Amino acid sequence: MAIAGLPGVVGVIDGTHVRIIAPSEDEHAYVNRKKIHSINTQIVFDASYTILDIVAKWPGATHDLWILQESGLRLLFESHHVPAGCHLLGDSGNPCRTWLLTPYIHPQPGPQLNYNRGHKKSVVERGNGQMKRRFHVLHGEIRLTPEKASRIITVCAILHNLCKQQNIPQPEENEGDDDDDDDNDDDVDAAADEEMLMEQNHHQRLQDWQEPGLEKEQQEPGGQEGGEQEHHHDCQMK
Repeated sequence: MAIAGLPGVVGVIDGTHVRIIAPSEDEHAYVNRKKIHSINTQIVFDASYTILDIVAKWPGATHDLWILQESGLRLLFESHHVPAGCHLLGDSGNPCRTWLLTPYIHPQPGPQLNYNRGHKKSVVERGNGQMKRRFHVLHGEIRLTPEKASRIITVCAILHNLCKQQNIPQPEENEGDDDDDDDNDDDVDAAADEEMLMEQNHHQRLQDWQEPGLEKEQQEPGGQEGGEQEHHHDCQMK
């Protein structure tokens, strides 16, 4: 609320890719959109960039939408373990839910534009960048199996939180240290024609990655939720 004027926000969610060597099994599943092998990691940060939740196990080709659908995080909100009125913020690559707020694709002047401006102030990439600056293994290529690489990513997240608790200074920021994922799908201040192109690209990606039974998600705040499937509950890290 103090940062962006948005009430009830308990975290900001995003995905980040961590490079790994080509695995010996299911190699193609780990090739992401940048044509490199990676683990696609879903992270939730709070306002101080402490990690509230992390899922570091999915191959790089897995879409962020599918990771969210399969996550225990979704179940925590939809089963009302998280109190009503609490929200996450996510970029337009995420589905809009009552508990997950995304930007307007074409904001109207006034409240919608003000909402988008507040939303933009709460970007999570700075949190991803902080963790990767602390642990440069996350910047390079982890030369281990996907299972071991996933454990390393999770351990780095735990150590990052311990550093926050102990007030251990953040390493100095160097040019190029910020998270450089290409997962953000729009810039709310872009020109209208650029926004339209990004919206078309986004919907095309959703169609390419949709699984049987998974309905198309609405990208504007206030959109209805699509059909849900029952999924397993991942362990949550507090």
